[in-house]
Amino acid sequence: MKHRLAPGILQVLALASAFGLPVAARAEGAAAAPVKMPELKTDFTPVDDGKSTTIASYAAIVEPVRRAVVSIKTSKTVHERIDNPILRQFFGDVPDSDHTAKEVGLGSGVIVSSDGFILTNNHVVEGADELTVVLSDDREFPAKVVGSDPKTDVAVVKIETTGLQAITFADSDRLRVGDVVFAVGNPLDVGETVTMGIVSAKSRNVHILDDVAGYEDFIQTDAAINLGNSGGALVDAKGRLVGINSAIVSPSRGNIGIGFAVPVNLAAGVMKSLIETGTVTRGFLGVGSEPLTPDVAEQVHLPGDAKGVIITEVTPDGPAEKAGVKLGDVILRVNGKEIESRDELRLTIAQMRPGSKASIDLSRDGKPVSVDVTLTQFAEAPNELLSGVQVDKITDDNRKRFELDPRLTGVVVTDVKENSEHAEDLPVGAVIIEINRTAVDDVASARASLHPGHNLLLVSYRGYQRYIVVTTR
Repeated sequence: MKHRLAPGILQVLALASAFGLPVAARAEGAAAAPVKMPELKTDFTPVDDGKSTTIASYAAIVEPVRRAVVSIKTSKTVHERIDNPILRQFFGDVPDSDHTAKEVGLGSGVIVSSDGFILTNNHVVEGADELTVVLSDDREFPAKVVGSDPKTDVAVVKIETTGLQAITFADSDRLRVGDVVFAVGNPLDVGETVTMGIVSAKSRNVHILDDVAGYEDFIQTDAAINLGNSGGALVDAKGRLVGINSAIVSPSRGNIGIGFAVPVNLAAGVMKSLIETGTVTRGFLGVGSEPLTPDVAEQVHLPGDAKGVIITEVTPDGPAEKAGVKLGDVILRVNGKEIESRDELRLTIAQMRPGSKASIDLSRDGKPVSVDVTLTQFAEAPNELLSGVQVDKITDDNRKRFELDPRLTGVVVTDVKENSEHAEDLPVGAVIIEINRTAVDDVASARASLHPGHNLLLVSYRGYQRYIVVTTR
């Protein structure tokens, strides 16, 4: 069985993703001034007190949720290169032609404040030129992206209106396997739809976000999720938001009862950062680790069934080293939370803000040790110019490595992730000569020449120069 973000190889639920839209990093001008986080409605009481009786209908619970869920329509102008192999066969070197087309997509979103903040998926809005939000009463509003985070597939959009029905947030950490949940959204553009299921599993990592080195902690559910549900609400039996529907696993692109949602606790933290700053910063610990196997546990004087991760690498002069963490230490808990895998440690640290302190319980040669680590900021790939595209200035070594014309100037593409939306237009060895009619000669000047929206790049590859258009936020 294949893992999919529907549609596509890893198929996403929103039709926008089927067209390979580029990653949206943040909205234009979002960081110009801090924005106050809207006050969210919360209810953290347990969903079941053990005294519940048979329920014949959930209509009263679902009705206010339906008013808080919206449809999000997207459109994007794409520039396609059309190959002419037949003409080239008869007439020689015939240049490719360009074609412009309008692509549309559909997803869902959840109103989180009465003044128009809406939580959705990154893949619903990424690369879109225009966004339209359709409320449950069929009113339509133009929307703008406040910010988005590909690594968690979370985005925030805003419409200008007031008096909206906002959803109530639950504590997704309190969910249990077997809890009743409802998925609300607009699948297949048939209109707002509610489906019912249970929490099938928690903390799933199904490698859907591997191409962006993402953070996965999905809630798995058998509530029916289909194309268009992305960004919609997963709510509990009290009508409280517990997750943002994001993906399905299916060999047929349709629902087979294996759907995934971003836990609302994770989504809310990302949302807060996006609203207040327009971007997301993550904590950095500065260690490499491996799972603690029974054999290794016994060698470091722990029981064979002990849970934790063993430190295999400590970044020189990093936060962990400064706090006294050593090779061979076993991390048992972070801020009282048990750590059982590398992914769990990575996610836990990433959810903490730079400058915050992490209280870490270690085992060192079987003896308990506690340290307080002041986290620094996690640094993204230093030479990433576009999503999944690494570049470098042209040096003598790079000229020799990529067999570049000695007259070429610009930045050379040194690495491209297989699933990058720019992989076809910017292969390894391609040279970006200009960005938006400005010559570039290093990573800094290339980044400075990019702006949110469409960007015109002059690219040289294997002796042929052409212009391409890429979209960024």
